[in-house]
Amino acid sequence: MDIQIFTAGGTIDKVYFDAKSEYAVGDPQIADIMQVARVGFDFSCEVLTQKDSLDMTDADRDHIAERIAASSADRIILTHGTDTMVETAKAVAARLGPDPGKTIVLVGSLAPARFKNTDAEFNIGFAAAAVQTLPPGVHVTMNGQVFSPNAVRKNRNENRFEVL
Repeated sequence: MDIQIFTAGGTIDKVYFDAKSEYAVGDPQIADIMQVARVGFDFSCEVLTQKDSLDMTDADRDHIAERIAASSADRIILTHGTDTMVETAKAVAARLGPDPGKTIVLVGSLAPARFKNTDAEFNIGFAAAAVQTLPPGVHVTMNGQVFSPNAVRKNRNENRFEVL
């Protein structure tokens, strides 16, 4: 099974420069994480944007949705910032329509992959399993759960995703 990975930036790829939270969205971390985990499937990785999700525009979402729709892959993981992940998932679902013919899983992290205490590795592993087992459609995976884009929100107070 081949899996296409697209990256859009977000906390998962952030690099912090100082204690005052100066940061940049760095190179995608997912390919390194997958290689270290020695996943048993082939994958390719393509950068679509390198932005904090709060800086994403409708044009960025349109580009992401169009690239996913144009991909020949039937299993796709999209790494994305958590603050607007749901909006992008809805844009992708709208672009693909009611019968998407492919499984798309959006995933991010609440702490950068470069941090020692990060949820990135767990979330990526969970997304890799989810994209192989879920039916066609657009899914959000965070905190060890699978969500529909239309029935999830980020609870900033609890720092987790939850069903609406």
